[in-house]
Amino acid sequence: MILHPPVKVNLGLNVLRRRPDGYHDLETVFLPYDRIHDTLEIVAGDDYSRCSARLFAEYSPAETVQAMTPDGKVMITVFRRGGVDWDPLKDLTVKACLALGKDYDLPPLKIFLEKTSPVGAGLGGGSADASYALRMLSEMFLGGQDSGTLLPYAASLGSDCAFFLYDTPMFASGRGEILSPVSIPALEGLRMEVVVPQGVSVSTAEAYGGIVPSVPEMRLEAVLKEPVESWKELLVNDFEKTVFASHPILASIKESLYAKGAVYASMSGSGSALFALFKD
Repeated sequence: MILHPPVKVNLGLNVLRRRPDGYHDLETVFLPYDRIHDTLEIVAGDDYSRCSARLFAEYSPAETVQAMTPDGKVMITVFRRGGVDWDPLKDLTVKACLALGKDYDLPPLKIFLEKTSPVGAGLGGGSADASYALRMLSEMFLGGQDSGTLLPYAASLGSDCAFFLYDTPMFASGRGEILSPVSIPALEGLRMEVVVPQGVSVSTAEAYGGIVPSVPEMRLEAVLKEPVESWKELLVNDFEKTVFASHPILASIKESLYAKGAVYASMSGSGSALFALFKD
């Protein structure tokens, strides 16, 4: 099975408080953005791969890495321009397969991952890959379990993984794993543009390093009911203050998006990507 996991953007992000477990309570809206995506194929055992021949032809050996878990249950091959700078066995897609394999009888698996979404940009590409792997395994071997059944597995892999079990905007709270569908009429008729600066990567640890949690006077759900023209003053991403101080180029990009006519612009999540909303 081959799917194309999309990324997400965060519409507003308030870091409310630090939790006893070391995480933070937050509130945000996740929006799917499929113009940036990876390619993920999972096959069982020695079954035929439909994309690996193309990928091996298009990527050089330096841009390809392959590894197998010690028990031989999962083999992963990752393709990425510029090379793969993480341990493929720690990739979230492998962790997703192993997590599901603890509770269900899965055959040996081969994963082929073409990584075209940016890393460290706050778009959740790795989380999308993991949750799509869960969805694929469910469809291939478990008779298509519903999202509720897969939710605990996704939540254990990462705070925003649960969102990618769905294909619709979601209001997120808790660590980001408590989700409810949301309708935002103010977005109607708007076009989104995502900018991923080259050479700028922001780790989650760096973004949280300067955060001072607080509960805003006007909560996110109330802000999103306001006209989009007011969002520039009301709709905030709490990570911007910390990240912009370390990477002033990102603040400059945000201002350039407003100069181009955006009605709203913001950083997405805790990473370096920015997005803007334009009226057509």
